[in-house]
Amino acid sequence: MEIKPIAYIQNDFMEKFGIPKQAGLAGEAESLVVMEPEYSVAEAFRGLEQYGRIWLIWEFSEFSGKAWSPTIRPPALGGNKRIGVFATRSPHRPNSLAMSCLELSGIEKTSDGRIALRVKGADLMNGTPVYDIKPYLPYVDSWPQAKAGFSDGSNTRKLEVVFETPEMGAKAGEKLHELTEILSLDPRPSYHDDPDRVYGMSYGSMNVRFRVSDGMLTVIEIEKA
Repeated sequence: MEIKPIAYIQNDFMEKFGIPKQAGLAGEAESLVVMEPEYSVAEAFRGLEQYGRIWLIWEFSEFSGKAWSPTIRPPALGGNKRIGVFATRSPHRPNSLAMSCLELSGIEKTSDGRIALRVKGADLMNGTPVYDIKPYLPYVDSWPQAKAGFSDGSNTRKLEVVFETPEMGAKAGEKLHELTEILSLDPRPSYHDDPDRVYGMSYGSMNVRFRVSDGMLTVIEIEKA
């Protein structure tokens, strides 16, 4: 079977570092799913506005073509324990496919007339190819009592985010709230715990530098990219 992208993601995640580790964790971060011209057909989306969430089938495009591994070291387990790849959502898969359940907040058109889906909570990088879109059905897609293995969410932590100066926070402008939410999820690998290390990530037009110590993330610099 040959598949080809039907859409591409547009958002502020310009690099892998800093992207939420699962969909929905940064619920205020918005993205656009911009359809390719061939699929920007209004009839194909008739009725989709009745749904609150959608599934995206997409590609770990940064890993495409790389050799897959039968076992990987999940960051959630400290990076020192191997688990079978099919027991994880790791990108190191035989086929670099992924899926995300996202909030659908609107259907609109771009300036060049393409259909675009506005979604919240995406864990996809800007430019990621999308291969399919399906509606989320709560009565069959939600099983909250199912066993979740080592990925039961118990290791999800949030940091307090502070800015070294008020002026620094102002540099984020209208992106301040979503940037704070994303940073609170701790972008670092879970096995990193060096309070003196300075980390950097890109978000939209910003380069952000920060330190983490005792449950607090301090933004020490924001520059325009």
